[in-house]
Amino acid sequence: MRRSRAVTAAFLAALVLQAPGAQAQSRIKALIERLRGDTMPEGIVKTNGRIEATQIDVSSKYAGRLAEVKVKEGDEVTAGQVIGRIVSPEYEAQLRAAEAQVLRARQALAEAEALIAQRKSDQILARTDAQRGKELVAKGYLSKQVDDQRSAKADAADAALRAAEAQRDQARFAIRASEADAEQIKAILVDLVLVAPRSGRVQYQLARSGEVVAAGTRVITILDLSDVYMTIYLPAAQAGQLALGDEARIILDPVPQYVIPATVSFVAADAQFTPKAVETAEEREKLVFRIKLQLDRELLAKYHRQVKTGVRGLGFVRTAPNAKWPDSLAVKLP
Repeated sequence: MRRSRAVTAAFLAALVLQAPGAQAQSRIKALIERLRGDTMPEGIVKTNGRIEATQIDVSSKYAGRLAEVKVKEGDEVTAGQVIGRIVSPEYEAQLRAAEAQVLRARQALAEAEALIAQRKSDQILARTDAQRGKELVAKGYLSKQVDDQRSAKADAADAALRAAEAQRDQARFAIRASEADAEQIKAILVDLVLVAPRSGRVQYQLARSGEVVAAGTRVITILDLSDVYMTIYLPAAQAGQLALGDEARIILDPVPQYVIPATVSFVAADAQFTPKAVETAEEREKLVFRIKLQLDRELLAKYHRQVKTGVRGLGFVRTAPNAKWPDSLAVKLP
């Protein structure tokens, strides 16, 4: 269980190019430098960015010893897959005690129901004696004192029956309470089995088998490969002209011969200083808005094995809705 938290982890280089030699590497480097130096047509903005993906932490909900971790860094997992297991002898003992309490409460209920049957029999006998006594008193065969004693005995039988019924109700409540305790501990034991909340790739393994983990300890970090985007930063004059859902383009430094399609999925509401990852001090002093260029899920499903984290590149967006993409930014995929 599983909690799930969306944090970005620097992400994607699609298809790593196998450069055969220094000459090929030189051509790639020249292509990257040309792309960075090219002047864009009016209405097209180019800026540096990096690919990121949503990150999910799989944590222990309760304390215990990590018995096993079934995945390792780099493995791909599917939603609901068991990826680890925590053992806790304390909770297992509590479950056995709760189940014993359920049995004890059920036994108390059986005893209460048997007592009710006995009390009903006593009540019937006492009421019959009291009724006969009144008839005998009317005929003068029985004293008033004895009749009063029989009536009191009938009233006592009624009270004893009500007490037995209350004891039965108390036993029923005890069963419900003890069953609830057992269900609670069973739920804890279920949560000790760690499952992947989403499909993705294991990015980090933060705890090892045999370690004692506290509640909330992160065990595995998973990258959601269906939620991948490039983060770019633009000044207000340019960011304010973007439309959510508009087309964008991405070119990654390791594979500059490919042009990846994307869409503008997010524009921050508040400005911030350009992150330190930007190289020049002049750029770092500017107030900019964070923007996400989202990659298509179907495209990611096709190339998810080539997806990697920490790759930089160029992001291209349109500040004019009628601006046409130049031929150099026509979508080109492997």
